[in-house]
Parts: sequence; C-alpha cells; structure tokens
Amino acid sequence: MSRNLYQGLLWLFGLGFAVAFNLIVMPALLRDGDIPGAFAAGFVNPYASGYALDAILCWCVLASWVAHEKTTLGVRHGWIALVLGVAPGVATGFAFYLLLRLRQQAGTPPEPSAT
Repeated sequence: MSRNLYQGLLWLFGLGFAVAFNLIVMPALLRDGDIPGAFAAGFVNPYASGYALDAILCWCVLASWVAHEKTTLGVRHGWIALVLGVAPGVATGFAFYLLLRLRQQAGTPPEPSAT
C-alpha cells in the first residue's frame, strides 16, 4: 500500500468515525445531558457490552503503545490521541496517533525488513 493511500484511509476512517459519532451520539447527549448514563448505555445488553468492552480495552492498548513509543521512539503529543480516544472514540484517536507517528518519523530511515 502506498503511503498516500495509507494516510488517506487513516483520515477517512478517523474523521468518518468522528462525523458519525457526532451525528448519532451528540443529539441524544445534548437532549439528555447525562454523560455517565451515555457511557453506561454501552452496557445495556450482552452484545453492546462486548462492543463497549472492546472499545475500552482498545483504548488501553493504544495508551500502552503511546507510552511505549514516547520512551522508545520519542513520539511526541500522543496524549492528544488518548483524549480523542475518549471522545469521539478510539477509531479517531488511533487514526490520529498513526498519522502523528508517520509525520514525526518521516525523516527517520525505515528499519530493515526481516526476510
């Protein structure tokens, strides 16, 4: 996959989720004003609970990755991805982090591939 296609897909998925989140979730949140209730609503049945738990643990994996790469690769501003991972969601935060990482490593030579 080309770098341009990769970046384009990250932008599409990250921003696409943010737009969908705002169209689907924000009207109900503004109407109800119950932020804790909105988080709890992800656990209304076993199926929703599975998806909610997956999203929460994906955020935890992202947080571990951001912390690891801050110390090993010097990737800066990863905390922004973690904030975006809370709202609008992990899809946007993860896409942002990958774009951030790609931009910061643009001047770094690629690691040799193991063949």
